[in-house]
Amino acid sequence: MRRRPPAVALALGIVLALLAATPALAAGYRYWSFWDGSAGGQWSYATQGPSLARPADGAVQGFRFSVSKDAAAEAAKPRAAADFEAVCGATAPADGKKRVALVIDFGVPQDAPAGDAPPEAAPRTACAQVAPEATAAEALASVAKPLRYNSAALLCAISGYPKQGCGDQVADTSAGASAGASAEASAAPSGSAQEDDGGPSAGLLAGIAAVAALAAAGIWQSRRRGR
Repeated sequence: MRRRPPAVALALGIVLALLAATPALAAGYRYWSFWDGSAGGQWSYATQGPSLARPADGAVQGFRFSVSKDAAAEAAKPRAAADFEAVCGATAPADGKKRVALVIDFGVPQDAPAGDAPPEAAPRTACAQVAPEATAAEALASVAKPLRYNSAALLCAISGYPKQGCGDQVADTSAGASAGASAEASAAPSGSAQEDDGGPSAGLLAGIAAVAALAAAGIWQSRRRGR
């Protein structure tokens, strides 16, 4: 039996090793997502974290806790409409203050960390009256303490939920009922943990392709010599 040339065997071995190193399952994250309310009660994923965003008087901001693979594309929205009048209509304007309507959705039991559960089944709403220059994080703190942040200023918990963890990686997002949530750029929201979804990088795929091409060329040359 004809032996493979060493170069060909080595190339094929490298291909197999690279394929074995490629993650088989993209990871998701469990965190609080941050949303901007718009006309018609709609939600759009916030482009800034709550500690940077400074909502205007009459704004609606939403927070949702969930499991998400891709923050912007797959994050679950708050399950209540972005309706300023419904939340703040009964709160009279005050001099030197702005009103910010907040919708806080603790999510569903399927998305809760092990041993924990959402403190409320339905989304909570609150009208925050804060200083004109206050951030969304300050508005949230005025109505939903205790808040918990990590060392990177990532929002980890609202009203003490969840009790532990912060933007934790979840091996299988299919078990979660939705997606979701936020923090200083909102955990993965607006950036951080989300940047790596656990799939193979472009560099790794390019390397596999290059080694595969080398292997194919080596096999072709060896066959020519054997004629």
